[in-house]
Amino acid sequence: MTVHELSRLDARRIAVRAQRLDRTRPTELLDVVRQLTLLQIDPTAAIAPSADLVAWSRLGSSYSPAELDTALADRTLLELRAMIRPSEDLALYRGDMADWDWAERGELPGWRASHRDWVRANDACRLDILDRLGSRGPLPSRDLPDTCKVPWRSTGWTNNRNATQLLEFMVLRGEVAIAARRGGDRLWDLATRVYPDDPVVPRDEALRIRNQRRLRALGIARARGPECPVEPVDVGEAGEPAVVEGVKGTWRVDASLLGQPFSGRAALLSPFDRLIHDRKRTVELFEFDYQLEMYKPAAKRRWGYFALPILYGDRLVGKLDATADRKAGVLRVDAIHQDVPFDRTMTAAVDGEIKDLAHWLEPHVRRVSLPRHQLGPVQPEALDLHQRPPVPHHGSGNLAHGQHLGRAGPVGDRRSHHRGHGCWRC
Repeated sequence: MTVHELSRLDARRIAVRAQRLDRTRPTELLDVVRQLTLLQIDPTAAIAPSADLVAWSRLGSSYSPAELDTALADRTLLELRAMIRPSEDLALYRGDMADWDWAERGELPGWRASHRDWVRANDACRLDILDRLGSRGPLPSRDLPDTCKVPWRSTGWTNNRNATQLLEFMVLRGEVAIAARRGGDRLWDLATRVYPDDPVVPRDEALRIRNQRRLRALGIARARGPECPVEPVDVGEAGEPAVVEGVKGTWRVDASLLGQPFSGRAALLSPFDRLIHDRKRTVELFEFDYQLEMYKPAAKRRWGYFALPILYGDRLVGKLDATADRKAGVLRVDAIHQDVPFDRTMTAAVDGEIKDLAHWLEPHVRRVSLPRHQLGPVQPEALDLHQRPPVPHHGSGNLAHGQHLGRAGPVGDRRSHHRGHGCWRC
């Protein structure tokens, strides 16, 4: 088979186009999720929940978070292990679920014999939970019995949280599922009431399809990568082999994206965006240094608590340090860190995205506040968004009160227990 020879420019453009971040914007949320394969849930809402930010980055201000709430409520989309996926994709995971109790190390991502043995030791509690959900579900975890005989031991926040940890393993076994979210609570129910009754795809075939879809979403990826218990960053033998000039090793590329014309735009990205999710790939292809710094002391942060990577065309050119102060009604921009000097065209494009972000956050945000030294068309220090007609959008009130993603979480919430899901490395 021919090994495709790509420049970094080629590879970046393939990745950007695959993530639907080029100039041709998609128009439907479901199309976006099907192409990306997932939206990652994270409770931090310094600006907005990550799942909504990712959707806005593709769809623009026409996207309403109410669309995501509706898709989750009618189960067009489903939550599986802190990832929102198309409901039809659940069939690709049911084979793994059916075999979880009898798997061997290396067969399933993140599987450990010690986990299986702990579940078996607490089988009576597992049956108690299934009985309670069968008669009264959906329920939050605090309303489920903890009759575990062997407590869960951990050096982290999950220590002795027996019912919560058992529920996570019961998800892997295909017994329970998240039916909805109410505020910050996940509501649990029997999986048979939540998941579609589609034929189960055999494990080997399901793995092949998942790898193909992941490559289609990423455009270019490594065949092998570190073990990631929820969503891998590698794609096995999907696609065709490629090398990238100036980068060691071989890649797999989605051949349908080769040789396609490219037209880029500016975009502000969630720290959990799949374009930059694999930090090693981000360095290798985009030569972009980035870390999510909300876990660092303020004095040690270089770019800000929840800095948004800035995409311009096929390059990652900087970071936006901003927070949505809903109480004051302000999108507060503390800094725009330029990795490369912005010319006037870049500055206008980035400032346009900042204003579009603020309009999307209405009515909770009514103006943009910038540092006095910040150059660019977004002036003066406080820009009233009603100086010009707002970008049409609808239902944005759900940004603060959405029922499915816990959107009422405070700015600066550090309780994200999904850190590391999908092999995210800050």
